[in-house]
Amino acid sequence: MGEIDDAIERADREGFTRRPPRTLRGQVGYLVRQLGSARAVARELGVTADSVNRYRRGARTPRADIAERITEAVRARWQPRVRRRRREQAASTTGITVETRARFGYTAPVGTTDDGRLRRLTVHLPPQYARRLFEARDAGATDRRMRQIIAEGLQEVYFKDGGRRAVDLEVELTDIDYLDLDF
Repeated sequence: MGEIDDAIERADREGFTRRPPRTLRGQVGYLVRQLGSARAVARELGVTADSVNRYRRGARTPRADIAERITEAVRARWQPRVRRRRREQAASTTGITVETRARFGYTAPVGTTDDGRLRRLTVHLPPQYARRLFEARDAGATDRRMRQIIAEGLQEVYFKDGGRRAVDLEVELTDIDYLDLDF
């Protein structure tokens, strides 16, 4: 996963209306209910069905890597309707807020500076950029492509101020120190 994928996942988790199960028994029980059987959970985790049943009863504790797989499987399935509703709302009406500290490079007309520099920005992007970002992610786009979408949004909203200034400016997002999304 890339930086943008991670940021989208964090934003998804922040939108949960209830916390996912925290105990191992609760997590394994949830997965068994979601997938229908201990055998299906075992296939997902790469263990035996007997191990899954032992985890569920509390008779065995999994290795650290298996415990992490269990936690990730629960997070991936937790509240899918809440996630879907928030994404649809961001893509149609509310948009997405990008908070980042990154180096922005420029292609600008002669006589202006095109030196890239580190900036900390918090910018609310309109719904069309959220829609494009979600569609690109669902289509399996690279992190580079998703960076371009965010850079285009920042270029139009922040640097060009909706077409009121810096008309010929082209912005590139490089060297991301951190990136956080909220929708």
